[in-house]
Amino acid sequence: MAGQIALLRDGATLLGTDTGEGPAVVFQHGLGGGEAQVAQTCPTGFRRLTLECRGHGGSGLGERQPFSFEMFADDVLAAADRAGLDRFVAGGVSMGAGIALRLACRHPERVAGLILVRPAWTFSPAPRNMQPIAEVAELILEHAADETRKIFAQSETAARLYREAPDNLASLLGYFDRSDAKAFARVLADIAGDGPGVSEREAAALDIPALVIGNAMDAVHPLSTAHALAAAIPNTTLAEVTPKARDSAKHFAELHEQISFFLHSHSKARSLVPS
Repeated sequence: MAGQIALLRDGATLLGTDTGEGPAVVFQHGLGGGEAQVAQTCPTGFRRLTLECRGHGGSGLGERQPFSFEMFADDVLAAADRAGLDRFVAGGVSMGAGIALRLACRHPERVAGLILVRPAWTFSPAPRNMQPIAEVAELILEHAADETRKIFAQSETAARLYREAPDNLASLLGYFDRSDAKAFARVLADIAGDGPGVSEREAAALDIPALVIGNAMDAVHPLSTAHALAAAIPNTTLAEVTPKARDSAKHFAELHEQISFFLHSHSKARSLVPS
């Protein structure tokens, strides 16, 4: 099956994609990403539902603020309801991984498995690795549009990322180039200062198979975060893939291999049930 879905929530029209057949996976994008990012990250061979969060892709911002993981996760669950998915694997990259973790802990009766790709949050809000995004948001909100990119490019943060995590720097610079940069900066600031809102104890109580994928050369998504989540969640497979900054094609090929193997192996074991 393939199709588009649309939800109206708090004055925002939210757009989503429902594509493929097989085990159902609700897979969410990262901060500033959308359907295109998920399509690049995820392999085919199963049914995938992705909702573009408020302010992302073709989805509107709506009337409610602040933006939060709770808000985004509730929107995603509403999309799953609309799609008729009673039980599904929850997955995502970066912010999407945090949304997936929240769904698994808050709605264990709905989530049959968990896929966390390049997670950026563990169990506390506003982790230190989110500081570069908070810095970008503050610049965009407080300075004229023609000044912000130059100010950040000359900052110590930009110099550090250029040396240590050039892929992160490229993503951050992209935030300045958005046509809706001022409006979207509010989303950046709110999410960078938030967190999935789950505790280590709640994660330890999860009784589902989980896959956590991380990589080096990534200051916004530290490999240590992937290790911490894998240690906290029982029945977790931890995989390290080639950094996107080193070899993008190899990075995505390895992601596809890991996700496909996880879904196929647990589907055969009947621990992940198609919807």
